[in-house]
Amino acid sequence: MIAILLAAGYATRLYPLTKNKPKSLLPLGSKLIIDYIMDSVDKISGLSKVVLITNDLFTRQFEEWAASLDREGKAPIVVLNDGTTDDTNKRGAIGDIKFTIDTLGIDDDVCILAGDNIFTYSIENMQAFFEEKKAPTLIAINVPELHQRQKLAVAVLDDDCRVVDMEEKPQEPKSEWGIYATYFYGREILPLIDTYLEEGNSPDAPGNFPSWLYKRMPVYAFKGDGECIDIGTLENYEKTCKEYENR
Repeated sequence: MIAILLAAGYATRLYPLTKNKPKSLLPLGSKLIIDYIMDSVDKISGLSKVVLITNDLFTRQFEEWAASLDREGKAPIVVLNDGTTDDTNKRGAIGDIKFTIDTLGIDDDVCILAGDNIFTYSIENMQAFFEEKKAPTLIAINVPELHQRQKLAVAVLDDDCRVVDMEEKPQEPKSEWGIYATYFYGREILPLIDTYLEEGNSPDAPGNFPSWLYKRMPVYAFKGDGECIDIGTLENYEKTCKEYENR
């Protein structure tokens, strides 16, 4: 199993904080945002490597962060530069996933995560669900607020948690199950990312790929019992810092 952390965005909505620093390396309480994510990533069973893909602007900062960690007995971290320099030439999340797979020749099961979303659901339980279903697995969180669901991918699930409908950022969501950026894919799924992109589909939001995939094969969603925080604005960051200041 290889974990791929998506950290190549420029977080322009958080300027000036993120003009010269990636969102993932912003402090939150006594740690950095990325450190909370790594706490969960390190619980993935059979993890052999963590690949953090970023852009040319932030590569050195992530390399310095990775070098500062004590990884003895843990999967090594590889920092990968996608070669982009700003929002005008970015590859998009799915484009970065393809770049990572192609550059490193990945032929393993993967767990793909946003490199800037704090979450409290159990990644171990999600992995167990993935291994039970033997199929692409998403994380589903109950999101009762309509305005929040309109910013997410939203899925309709059957009684077996199979995705029967999924839409990215719907104006009229069909359920309360929001899909966040944590995905388990078997190695056999990876070539389909090429197919998806070759058909001219969007390389941006990572939820676009499973929205396409569920129409072609069984895709399941694990119902997580925690939350996911996407720190997207200065106001939201300040609020989250207050919540974490004593953690």
